[in-house]
Amino acid sequence: MRRLAGSASLRVTLAIAAGIIVISLSAMGLQYRVTARALDARQAELLTADLDAFAATYQQRRIPALRQAIDFRSRSMEPGEAIYLLQDRTGVKLAGNIGGWPVDITPVGARFDPAPVLHYALPLGPGGEAIRYRGIARELPGGFRFLTARAETPREATLAGLRRVIWPVAAGLVALALLAGWLTSRWVLGRIARVNRLADLVAAGDLSARLPEPRSSDEFGLLETHVHAMLDRIEALNRATQRLSDTIAHELRTPLNRLLQRIRTLDAPAPQKQALEAEIHATTRTFNALLDISAAEAASGARPGLVPVDLSALMAEVHDLYQPLAEDRAMALTLDAPPGLQVLGERSLIAQLLSNLLDNAMKFCRPGDSIAMTLTAEGDRLVMILADTGPGLPEAQRAEITRRFVRAERDRDVAGHGLGLALVQAIATRHGAKLTLPASEKGFRIEIAWPKLSRD
Repeated sequence: MRRLAGSASLRVTLAIAAGIIVISLSAMGLQYRVTARALDARQAELLTADLDAFAATYQQRRIPALRQAIDFRSRSMEPGEAIYLLQDRTGVKLAGNIGGWPVDITPVGARFDPAPVLHYALPLGPGGEAIRYRGIARELPGGFRFLTARAETPREATLAGLRRVIWPVAAGLVALALLAGWLTSRWVLGRIARVNRLADLVAAGDLSARLPEPRSSDEFGLLETHVHAMLDRIEALNRATQRLSDTIAHELRTPLNRLLQRIRTLDAPAPQKQALEAEIHATTRTFNALLDISAAEAASGARPGLVPVDLSALMAEVHDLYQPLAEDRAMALTLDAPPGLQVLGERSLIAQLLSNLLDNAMKFCRPGDSIAMTLTAEGDRLVMILADTGPGLPEAQRAEITRRFVRAERDRDVAGHGLGLALVQAIATRHGAKLTLPASEKGFRIEIAWPKLSRD
């Protein structure tokens, strides 16, 4: 659910749904206003029709005719539908359907004009509730006061009915938008999850991983097809590179061994023969390291061959192995690893990784420097750290130091070919571990986060 809440597909779907809701509500709001205006116009027409009829009657026989017209209108209207009242100059009711002149209403003008219009409420409902009216109040010649108004109850009832429809529709639109967003996002995330699972397998080193068939004919299916084509190309290039490096290493290692045997039979000074043998041994070790790197990279992501390994015990064994060498070189080698922390891996490869790291550290550190090995559990990872107080790593080399044959310029005179950290990276990748080189105030620091093996 958390992944769904933060998904881009849900945000896009909800944004589109929100736009549709806004447009729909705006349309309903516009319809509401148009209806209100139409009802207002209808009320004004009814009031104007009443006034025109009263004006024509008044023109014929003045007050007597107006009084008869008001009495007739009062009897023909439903209670509360309209109010009529005609009073003489002393306030005596001459005709109408209300008992007296409403409070706070002052007659304005002496003609039957529809303006100005008054809005007021009178307690004339069946239960005494107030009814809103729209009408006019006039004082006719001779001091006669005339009042007529139409109830706004039909208008208000119609608009109330519209509101009762609009709000449930709005709530339904919001609910449908959320449901559509959730369903669409689940569908999109399901399709994306297929590609992500493939990416995870490839990132773990399994270049042969592919998505199961069948693939749909939509954009997601086309994306999967392109990803498969890309992986096929990468896998082919990777196999070609591995074959090339393996072939070179195998083919050259045999003549080098033959050359080494011939050197030993030469009639030459011993120092010269030893120097040549050392060069050939160094070259052979380089080829062996390349083969080890290729083998580790080829096995990356493959689960067969991995068994539970007590990383704490293995680090202790390697520490004990290198402790005498560190003492001979006047270096301090320490270990801090809680017992019983396990990973899934190849014990020999992990031991080779530790040996390479310690060989590198002792190669570049000086007498008096210290090397610290630590292992800590952090969530679902075991973090192995090796830190020393040696010369450290130039910042310019930090991003590419784990590539093959990459070395810092200042270390060109130090024996080696720049394959140690490349092999460490290959072994870490083989085990699904993440290698990082964080900045350190002094010396060199490398961290490798291993997937922790649960004891359950």
